[in-house]
Amino acid sequence: MTAVPTYLRNGRSGDVIVFLHGIGGNAEYWQPQLSFFGKHFQAVAWNMPGYGDSPPLSEMNFPDLAASLASLLDTFSAEKIHLVGHSMGGMVAQEFLLQQAKRVSSLTLYASSSAFGKADGEWQQNFIRQRLKPLDEGGGMEAVASRMVDSLFGENPAPHLVEKATDSITQCPPEVYRAAVKCLLGFDRREALSLIQTPTLLICGDQDSLAPPKMMQKMAAKIVDSHFKCLTGAGHLASLEQTEKFNELLFEFIKRHADNPITDRTL
Repeated sequence: MTAVPTYLRNGRSGDVIVFLHGIGGNAEYWQPQLSFFGKHFQAVAWNMPGYGDSPPLSEMNFPDLAASLASLLDTFSAEKIHLVGHSMGGMVAQEFLLQQAKRVSSLTLYASSSAFGKADGEWQQNFIRQRLKPLDEGGGMEAVASRMVDSLFGENPAPHLVEKATDSITQCPPEVYRAAVKCLLGFDRREALSLIQTPTLLICGDQDSLAPPKMMQKMAAKIVDSHFKCLTGAGHLASLEQTEKFNELLFEFIKRHADNPITDRTL
């Protein structure tokens, strides 16, 4: 049996929204969203297996990550949920949707991709080498953070956001980080995009070099019931850099597809 991941939660009524973080994140990354959405929904942010206090997988791969997510959802009473995935979390969301689409009322892919590409591809191998280089050279997660964090933001990020992202990355165990990076190899769900029948929102930052707007626009064009939104002045961590705008976009989208109507908007 798959161990249930740990999570943070805010709100006890309304639809369930589940937030999935990326490789350098954890449940704490979603605190601005937990606070905002917990007023009208049950907002849940998981710690991906191996992150926070969540038990690690024996081998990190997307089918097992999706199964781990299913084990978490089984602990809630809701038959359907709204799924929000950032970066690698968006890949987990796509994998889960392929397995259990009937459990998802809406899907939000945020700064994510439908494919990482061939496991033996030159670009892919170089990406993996660069991401793991600080560890391979004998450094720790502090070295990873110092080399990685600048690429996550747009121009002139607020110092407290840089500190928050750095702290999040350094909290990840090195072996979990290494497994998550290698897990990306071979991920390819491009052909499945046209099969998605779930209402889908795609969000990115206009300065994101990891999930560029043009790439996410192409994804949106392949999904029948989809909407694409790009936030100005943000990079890969748009939900931190443009929190108010991000929350508003997501709120309006989920409100349209909520199973339980929202009658008092006091956000």
